[in-house]
Amino acid sequence: MNSQTRKFSIAGPAGAIEIARDAAQGPVRGVAVISHPHPLFGGTLDNKVVQTLARAFNQCGWDSVRYNFRGVGASQGVYDEGRGECDDLLAVIEQVQPQGALSLAGFSFGAFVTARAMAALNDGRPIDRLVLVGTAASRFDVPPIAASAHERTLVIHGEADDTVALSAVMDWARPQVLPVLVIPGGGHFFHGQLPLLKNLVVRHLSA
Repeated sequence: MNSQTRKFSIAGPAGAIEIARDAAQGPVRGVAVISHPHPLFGGTLDNKVVQTLARAFNQCGWDSVRYNFRGVGASQGVYDEGRGECDDLLAVIEQVQPQGALSLAGFSFGAFVTARAMAALNDGRPIDRLVLVGTAASRFDVPPIAASAHERTLVIHGEADDTVALSAVMDWARPQVLPVLVIPGGGHFFHGQLPLLKNLVVRHLSA
């Protein structure tokens, strides 16, 4: 992402997990762990939406940690339909921020995995901020977000997303009465709208 990005690996449930960590600007509020889109469709920690989320967190005082799911890049293992990937995320959390302020973010498949991790953590680990972008609600059974976390949660979706229809995300959000922020004309990868996406996330983190 930049010359200051620190690359390393940790031990995960399926072998090594590749990590990229970027330092916060100014005093550090905590660590944000960000999950990338579908491993079988080119998703990696270098995805432009994932990098945009990392920059937003960095600007707002959070160290950002991006990582590759099992079977991607230098991460060992094979794709596991979200089950093992959730274990990967939980392992990253346990090793990069076992205590202290923690935020989570995910894009597409990564948003699904992040929601699974939230459900697994339950109330055992408070999450300061949650950001879900392009949530893959039409392709996976995304668990609901606990009502107690709604005020700290930002769900963003593109109006013209042709990978995950906006209607699918609304069907997921409606029973929870969980607000969804819709970017007019936005596609799944927010081409030409990444600065807007970053600004919306910064606004949420600064609130």
